[in-house]
Amino acid sequence: MSALPAKISRSLAKAIWLHAQRLDTDAPFGSGPGATARAVRHLGYVQIDTIHVIERCHHHILYTRIPDYRPEHLDHAQAVERSVFEYWTHALAYLPVDDFRYYVRAMRRGARSQGGRWFASVSPSDLRRVLARIRRDGALTIRDIDDDVLVEKAHPWASRKPSKRALQLAFFKGLVTISRRTGMLKSYELTTRHFGWARLPRMASERETLGYVLERALRSQGLVSLDSICHGGIASRPAIRRLIELQARRGELVPVQFEGADACPHWARPETLNLESEADPARVHILSPFDPLVLQRKRLQLFFDYEHRFEAYLPAHQRVLGYFACPVLAGDRIVAALDMKTDREKRQLRMQKWTWMVKRPPRSLRAAVEAALHSFEQFQLAQRAP
Repeated sequence: MSALPAKISRSLAKAIWLHAQRLDTDAPFGSGPGATARAVRHLGYVQIDTIHVIERCHHHILYTRIPDYRPEHLDHAQAVERSVFEYWTHALAYLPVDDFRYYVRAMRRGARSQGGRWFASVSPSDLRRVLARIRRDGALTIRDIDDDVLVEKAHPWASRKPSKRALQLAFFKGLVTISRRTGMLKSYELTTRHFGWARLPRMASERETLGYVLERALRSQGLVSLDSICHGGIASRPAIRRLIELQARRGELVPVQFEGADACPHWARPETLNLESEADPARVHILSPFDPLVLQRKRLQLFFDYEHRFEAYLPAHQRVLGYFACPVLAGDRIVAALDMKTDREKRQLRMQKWTWMVKRPPRSLRAAVEAALHSFEQFQLAQRAP
């Protein structure tokens, strides 16, 4: 017989998720370059995106949890410590290198895991040629390849260099890894040489992968649903459902209900429900649209009664919140959405649009958001190390 769900308040549900995301405390991962690897390890992945109207999302996500974060800290983790690597989850993301083996299965599938048609034009000889060049000359960027016969772009985001697609295929196969980024320019290196491995790590079994996916969700979300666990796509929903049912029978997971979520089953570790937390409305975070708290928008709306709109690809006249609106979290409420743009020449953070989500925001809330904005501007305009 199935256990009856534990009924909790929406406030507790939000507190559990915020605690799991480490958004309810200051500097949860410490400070300095080492905090970056600890944050990626806990969150499980940090999404990468090219949009640059403000600091790119991977840096923004880390800054939100590491007050003294600087972009060179991520470079240090990737290129020097080699504690993180890039691969595809729901999108391209930074992942802890300790989790590499859970992605080897996808790497062996190679092009099939990303839609084989995109790589149909890459011949085995193309792949061998680019790998031989890296093996001989060391890490390279697409700019280093100057002997390609250029072709017409098949897609607006494609390259005219055929070698670009060969490099991408080698990446998805795990043959090369992105050893460093300079802005968004990627350096590709042989995966084994970059990490000092004789061969790729042993591929995790399907059972191990299922356990990893569930544990990652529980660690970073606290309160999980089938949708939230499977976001990222390396485990099947039926298999995850069976694992949840098994752990529930053992008492390792308990079903949970909270206001407004009756139609969406959730689960948690029993001890998670003992969390004692009181939201501090003076603790304000300006979140990236790609932050793990925002990314799963149906879940965000379910917990916070806030529907985020990502409008970068909409015509200007259809936008409500703005091109790249960032939700503002104050305590346990989304109180505003700010559409900003960094003017790097004039060294200013420009406010394009400010939308309050609360009626008559009190002076104390306005002051807290303004203070967070000041810190956010300092982060945006910080000088990078050469």
